[in-house]
Amino acid sequence: MTDFCPVIWPEEPTPDNLITCSECGLDQHGTRMVWGEGNPEAPIMVILDNPGAREDREDQPFVCGTRQTLQEAAHAVGLSNNDLYITSILKRKPVRTYDKEHARQACMEHLYDQLEKKQPFLILCLGNVAVQSFFRNPDEDVKSLRGRIHNVQGFQTAVAYHPLAVRRRPNLRSLFFEDWKLVADYYAENFLIGG
Repeated sequence: MTDFCPVIWPEEPTPDNLITCSECGLDQHGTRMVWGEGNPEAPIMVILDNPGAREDREDQPFVCGTRQTLQEAAHAVGLSNNDLYITSILKRKPVRTYDKEHARQACMEHLYDQLEKKQPFLILCLGNVAVQSFFRNPDEDVKSLRGRIHNVQGFQTAVAYHPLAVRRRPNLRSLFFEDWKLVADYYAENFLIGG
């Protein structure tokens, strides 16, 4: 396996009719909408809480810590950039206080649209916000759900800690990589071989 080097994945353009969407209220934060990145036709969809930073203060593209950790785990278990499409519950990065429940509910409509069009083979929710929003249950958490595949809304779904949690709490790193291995193994056994 080649050495790992994080890269900036191509961004999927936001649909023209949604670029100025203001339903969630995050358009007032001055951040742009990010529809998704990676391979739009990928069999594995990774869902984060929000798109985070894709540009630095000078507006230059860079690979943030979340993406570095995510890409490192994917690489370690043998998944390629072509296998993955990254999206998020919120489509804009929040930069100050906002109505979290309202914003998440509004933006989930965009995620449902993506799911209907893309029909991924497998979903990986990273972090409690993604888990609670996608599982439609505010009481769910990564700790109790990780380590197995769930059927959620008709999609095979795995969960793992958020990459930033892993960076802040190194004791979660081995669990994070275990869950990526679960995803890679399930994908290899049920899509690559069986599909």
